Amino acid sequence: MKKISLFATLIFSVFSLMAQQHQMSKSYVVPNDTLVREKLGQWKNLKFGLFMHWGTYSEWGVVESWSICPEDEGWTQRRGPYGATYNGYVKAYENLQTTFNPTQFNPEKWVAAAKYAGMKYVVFTTKHHDGFCMFDTKQTDYKITSAKTPFSSNPRSNVTKEIFNAFRKENFMIGAYFSKPDWHSENYWWPYFPPKDRNVNYDPAKHPDRWQKFKDYTYNQIQELMTDYGKVDVLWLDGGWVRPKNTIDTSIDWEKTIPYDQDIDMAKIAAMGRAKQPGLIVVDRTVAGQYENYTTPEQTVPDKPLDHPWESCITMGNSWSYVPGDNYKSANQIISLLVKIVSRGGNLLMNIGPGPNGDWDPVAYDRLKQIGNWMQINGEGIYNSTSIAPYSENNVYYTKSDHSNTVYAFVLSEKDAVILPGQLHFHLIHPGKVKKISLLGNNHKLKWTADSNGLVVNIPTSLQSQNGLTQAAVFKIQY
Repeated sequence: MKKISLFATLIFSVFSLMAQQHQMSKSYVVPNDTLVREKLGQWKNLKFGLFMHWGTYSEWGVVESWSICPEDEGWTQRRGPYGATYNGYVKAYENLQTTFNPTQFNPEKWVAAAKYAGMKYVVFTTKHHDGFCMFDTKQTDYKITSAKTPFSSNPRSNVTKEIFNAFRKENFMIGAYFSKPDWHSENYWWPYFPPKDRNVNYDPAKHPDRWQKFKDYTYNQIQELMTDYGKVDVLWLDGGWVRPKNTIDTSIDWEKTIPYDQDIDMAKIAAMGRAKQPGLIVVDRTVAGQYENYTTPEQTVPDKPLDHPWESCITMGNSWSYVPGDNYKSANQIISLLVKIVSRGGNLLMNIGPGPNGDWDPVAYDRLKQIGNWMQINGEGIYNSTSIAPYSENNVYYTKSDHSNTVYAFVLSEKDAVILPGQLHFHLIHPGKVKKISLLGNNHKLKWTADSNGLVVNIPTSLQSQNGLTQAAVFKIQY
């Protein structure tokens, strides 16, 4: 994950989405394991999840991990008093371990806010690319529970365990984000060579013993997460450049720059994970095949339904990790994103970055409260739903209930207060079979007519501007 400008995001989104859709449609592999397929079915119905990027980088309020990557990109720029030299910056960055002390950490507070907002699953960054572990790994001392870290004396210092336990108590599905590359590991960035870019800095084919040590290290850390942290539903793997060279798609710019075969032995990892956690969903993101059980368009919304399970991961602010004064999306924008994604059959994984004190920005709580207020009224059109043609038209988006012959039409509003026109046209099939149309959150009886083009719903004057609805009006159409 990386921070990029809004303009760059838009440009990147167009091209990456085109590439992703091309890749997805031709290469998705349905899991053989029936338990995995069952878990995927359950996950698809949840629709709305919480993502959290959190680590020592939050103390500086800088991009997660990427500022220690020696690539000349906008999101890797080194700033601040240590930014003049690469080695000096990395030393200071890694020294953040000795000052990281998020004493306001209270995962139950996060659970309450996420649950009210209607979120149903959580994915937490147990380790990002910089290698700092937010769990009590036995493989390295570069971790939050190390005696070098002030927070290690806190009884809740194993924050991954605390977060998973707190969310699991409220019936959230649990996802463990884990970075395959590890820029702190001497077996990934070998100190004998300087790091050149995001990739391993030596040829694994020339130094197979060192690469094997890194594979063992990765396997052992994932095994710890699968063994000691309760029930885990999703293993969410980032760092798609760590992959077998024969999986590289040379039509994708960033993939064709991968210099080496970085096969991490996903078959062994997945087998171990599923032995420990039956039905485990594995998301080896961007590495198409049997270990990418759902795909993860980043900061994008596909313009049509995809033919397999998928999830858009999108930031609530501009950044994945905590940045002071970040610009948070409005509740209106977030609800619109959720509706658009769900209308195409996907899930929204919304990211909030905790700060160095261990809490979210108050704005994040406010947004979740507003979303929750809307979901209390309209959530039935979100959960347990599938996409249905025509999917959307203008500002109207459709979903269909999995459990009944009911279609929901979401009329998005540009402003918080919903204003409806005198008539709405829903171009759905079999309009003559509709038995009832109602407006969620309102008891007014509605009149409609059906013709060959669909439904025409008449909106009483009293409902057009005095309906008490916010963000989006949802019409329930029962067949």
